[in-house]
Amino acid sequence: MKKYICIAAMLGCAIAHAQQVQEGSIDEVNILGRKKIKQERAEFKRHGQSVETLSEEDLNRNNPAAIDQTLSTMPGLQVDKRTNFGGQRLVLRGYGNDQKFNNWGVKAYWNNMPLTNAEGVTVLDDVDFAYVTNVEVIKGPAATMYGGGVGGAVRFYTRPDFTKGASISENAMFGAFKTFQSRTQLNVADENYSVSAAYGHLETDGYRPNGGGLKNFFNVNGTVKLGKKDQLSFFASQAYSYEHTSGQISYDDYYAGIDNGNPAYIRKNSGTKIKSTRVGLSNMVSLTSNLRNYTTLFYYNANTESVSAGAYGVTSSPNVGLRSTFTLKNEFKDFENRLDFGAEIQNSVSTTSSYRFTGSETEPLQTTGMSGASYFKYNNNQSTYFVIDYLTYKPWGLTLLAGISANRTNYDRTDLYALPGLIAGRKDQSFNKKYDMAYTPHFALQKEWKHQIFNLSYSEGYNSPTAASSFITATNMTNDDLKPERARMFDFSVHGLLLNTKLDYRISAFRIDYSDKLTQLVIPNSPIPGQTYWANTGSQKNTGLEFSIGYQYRSENSFIERVVPFVNLSYYDAKYKSFTTIVGGKEDSYNHQNVVGVPRNKYALGLDIYTKQGFYLLNTYNYLGQVYTNFNNKNLVKGFGLLNAKLGYKKTFGKFDVDLYVMGNNLTNQINYTFLFLGNNINDSDKGSNYSVPTDLNPGPNKSYFFYGANLKYRF
Repeated sequence: MKKYICIAAMLGCAIAHAQQVQEGSIDEVNILGRKKIKQERAEFKRHGQSVETLSEEDLNRNNPAAIDQTLSTMPGLQVDKRTNFGGQRLVLRGYGNDQKFNNWGVKAYWNNMPLTNAEGVTVLDDVDFAYVTNVEVIKGPAATMYGGGVGGAVRFYTRPDFTKGASISENAMFGAFKTFQSRTQLNVADENYSVSAAYGHLETDGYRPNGGGLKNFFNVNGTVKLGKKDQLSFFASQAYSYEHTSGQISYDDYYAGIDNGNPAYIRKNSGTKIKSTRVGLSNMVSLTSNLRNYTTLFYYNANTESVSAGAYGVTSSPNVGLRSTFTLKNEFKDFENRLDFGAEIQNSVSTTSSYRFTGSETEPLQTTGMSGASYFKYNNNQSTYFVIDYLTYKPWGLTLLAGISANRTNYDRTDLYALPGLIAGRKDQSFNKKYDMAYTPHFALQKEWKHQIFNLSYSEGYNSPTAASSFITATNMTNDDLKPERARMFDFSVHGLLLNTKLDYRISAFRIDYSDKLTQLVIPNSPIPGQTYWANTGSQKNTGLEFSIGYQYRSENSFIERVVPFVNLSYYDAKYKSFTTIVGGKEDSYNHQNVVGVPRNKYALGLDIYTKQGFYLLNTYNYLGQVYTNFNNKNLVKGFGLLNAKLGYKKTFGKFDVDLYVMGNNLTNQINYTFLFLGNNINDSDKGSNYSVPTDLNPGPNKSYFFYGANLKYRF
């Protein structure tokens, strides 16, 4: 793979040297291809590494709330989930799949507000994806711009609509698993402001036993132009999410198409309730003719109540911070210079309590009492300071990007159950941990030639351990030997337009080296079975090739108005190197083994047809290759492909917009999964599960299922 990157880079440099005059910048091109392309190319240039986007049209290929199905069609991105519409796990270029819960190591944003908290953990259950209109995915280490996280970044947006006037819309969908979803939205806009308010509701019985879910959202989003060079934006969200948990099943049941759920979860009516509030206030202002600032203040708080197979937990996690970026632009003769510099600062003061279950089948919610309980108060801080310079030689369309960020993380935990005399024999589990300042550079060389953009980049990532993993409960001591993960990536990417800009393509070849890989290990001879700790177990190398191509055919004189086919392909070669675990005094080396959970290939095919009369047909086939689940590569899980389609009618009648549709998922009845336990998380066996074998898999629906919907909009 390394030689392919070198060959591609030399080809790009040769083209850049040969081309002396740039033939039309991207801003001047009237792109005739897919709707997402102009923004995607602009973000590719700004980030100086592989970037892909999804437009509102892309997000509506399927149910927007099922964000896993839509995002997983992108090359380089895989989205797992543990429940119907929650427990999502983002996996970018093979990184991010070694967590049982939530996300760690991949940064997420919504309208410039971090969804990732000060501890580096991302929860997506309470995000109203039906209110999202645009997604950007930055692949690979992007710490120079976004701070902690070695996997990359995913940015969700709700864009303002400045179409003059007022409108009200009602979207409703119902179908399989007694699912009902609705959204009522009001938009009011003029040339100087845009405000929208939406209420969303989602309920389902789910396709699994005890698999129901309920979500309610209220969102307000607006932008006001205070002047020609001054813009104020605000965002507020109130959310309630209750996702029931069915638990994992065995591989034997999975391949047999049997899903009775896991009794250890079902007896307890397991699930996760989240009540959250999110508020953001942004200001974009031109301070001078060449200096601009974009600052966002944000606040988030979630009250979470969870029941799992092993414990009952309650968490309150307020998170507050700011992200501010200054942009300074200058031009001199044939050169243009852009300097971005700023900071992102977060603080989280949370409390969390946990009470272990005994595993009793007759009294499922019986706990082990206060002796096995915990109640902690955390004060977590994360800060990133960055500077990025873009120097462009305009006659050649050649840009050099150079940037660096400084990242700091520290935790302070107080054990609220460690008061003298409160619990007999209680050991104080308070601790504080401060990780050294980490510096992450990014260098890129970009060349524009006709409608092609070539980019050769080197970037680094940094991922500090979480507060919980920085302490070893069994030994009652801070995990002082634990070091942050680091990542180094070489990436050569091309984003191009051909056939009069109707055809778009992206090619990326990359190599990512992860060092000090963080792995969860089981503590030998622990008085509490299954108790774990975190350790740096070595390194791994992920190399890959990503390719995507799309085309938009338009006709003004036929029944067919538009035909939009696309192909997305990912090829990976991910291997461990110098990767060793020590469990029970036994040392096991997994050098040159395949990285768990990373398929050799994944691809997506699409064919969309739109007619002048308003009828449309959207077809998507998404394939995920086979993966290993254990470090020694003994357990191989078969790959699968899912065929989805959406048939609809969309038309405007005067002031009314109408969209009627039927969606079918898994049309070929394929056995598939939505979540795997991997690495040292395998061999899961909960007390009272009634399984005599490990349960490491969450299955998806193995039969075709359908939804029916209507979207109505009236413009005043």
